[in-house]
Amino acid sequence: MAGRRVFISGVGGELGTQVACLLEAEDWVGPVAGIDADPPRARFRRTTYHRIHPDEHDRIVATVTDFDPHVLVHVGVWEPHSRASPRDAARLTDRAATSILGAAAECRSLEHVVVRSGIEIYGRGRGALTRPDEDADLRPTSGWGRTVADIERTATDVARRVGVTVAPIRLASVIGPHVPSPLGRVLRLPAVPFDLLADPSFAVVHQDDAARAIAAAARAGLAEPVNVVANDSITARQTAARGRRLPVPTLGPQWAAVRGACHLAGAPIPDHVHESLTRGRLADNGRMRDLLGFAPSRTTADVIGDLYGWPSVVRVAAARQVA
Repeated sequence: MAGRRVFISGVGGELGTQVACLLEAEDWVGPVAGIDADPPRARFRRTTYHRIHPDEHDRIVATVTDFDPHVLVHVGVWEPHSRASPRDAARLTDRAATSILGAAAECRSLEHVVVRSGIEIYGRGRGALTRPDEDADLRPTSGWGRTVADIERTATDVARRVGVTVAPIRLASVIGPHVPSPLGRVLRLPAVPFDLLADPSFAVVHQDDAARAIAAAARAGLAEPVNVVANDSITARQTAARGRRLPVPTLGPQWAAVRGACHLAGAPIPDHVHESLTRGRLADNGRMRDLLGFAPSRTTADVIGDLYGWPSVVRVAAARQVA
């Protein structure tokens, strides 16, 4: 298996950069290449980076097919209100997936596809399981949930058509010191809203563990979905107490005003985050150790504790004024 060519979409983002660095250290990995609209967040040792926007369909197809990967790792997705508005995030994600996965289908050497997905794919509608496993029905009830469902569907169709395996990695909300997480931004506000009637539990995953899971799926040639979720859970009110924030009890109609205020404060609440705060977001991670061979290094409580330990942005005045 040595010398396998690996192509990574979204290699410029925090998660994609970390996945590339992990794969560079793998004995089975040969040449590595990747694309993104933004430059990588670290210096690569042997990954070739191509700066290509998702709208440049022909360049994407040519770059992927010329490289002819054995393994495609597709993490080039935009979570709503992470780096783009919900509308732009859905558009960019769809264009990237269509171009990259479509190009991969034309690669003769392709053997395996890993795609980033999310536990939002299960939805939180009436009758939904509180802690779904990978066999649960897929009934997304948010824009982000429908987006990752579309990615999985496209990847599965491509894999079936060309006879390769596909591994959807269903991540909980990814939080880390450099991840543009809409949930993380809300929880870092001086005042944190929580649902007065429910205050349900949710789980997250640290960016290090998310990257390790994706790299492990590529190494193992995983051929089925897996939930990647940190152990234990927490509520919005508990996070506020842990971070010494002001907890703001919120009832149904009041959420519209709260979401507007959070938007003005620089922490917009997309519908999947609102869903997590009002209905909870958990998933069964029982298969993770068996399928990927690792357990998360941090619990949900650890990740939230780290969230409040990161320094805030401090504006430093210039030493002297310049024209």
